[in-house]
Amino acid sequence: MLDALDALDALDALAAAHLGALLLLNAALSLVLAGLIWVIQVVHYPLFALVGRAEHGAYHAAHVRRITWLVAPLMGAELLCALALWWAAPPPLLGAARAGAGLVGVIWASTALVQVPAHDRLARGWDAAAHARLVRSNWVRTAAWTVRAGGGVWGAWVGGLLSSGA
Repeated sequence: MLDALDALDALDALAAAHLGALLLLNAALSLVLAGLIWVIQVVHYPLFALVGRAEHGAYHAAHVRRITWLVAPLMGAELLCALALWWAAPPPLLGAARAGAGLVGVIWASTALVQVPAHDRLARGWDAAAHARLVRSNWVRTAAWTVRAGGGVWGAWVGGLLSSGA
């Protein structure tokens, strides 16, 4: 049976063997989520204001139901990837990996503390102030995912995955 140190050694070896795949997955997830949040920020959320008040409840419920099945698994995978990179990144990438994980923390905190309560308020009926708060505050996540996307591409490049010699 493995003791704790053997398990950590095995985890280090696994991470080192799969670092390239982890960096590529991180870049892909960050790029997909950045693209998605930009569409939500500049197209979808502003359109909430154009839905008739009578239709708002059904429209909002459909939005939440449909977007959750797309975003939740991607955010979960991104969180796991960020934590794995925090653990496994070699020294040249360690600072960026930790900054990227910090941005994931900002995204999750903003989602839980700001966006979800705004959506909960909108689920009870149209509220112009809650809508404005949702659109305005979502720029935090938009910026964080945009920076993560750039960092993800940079990390994959530094890792040798996107260089011309790969």
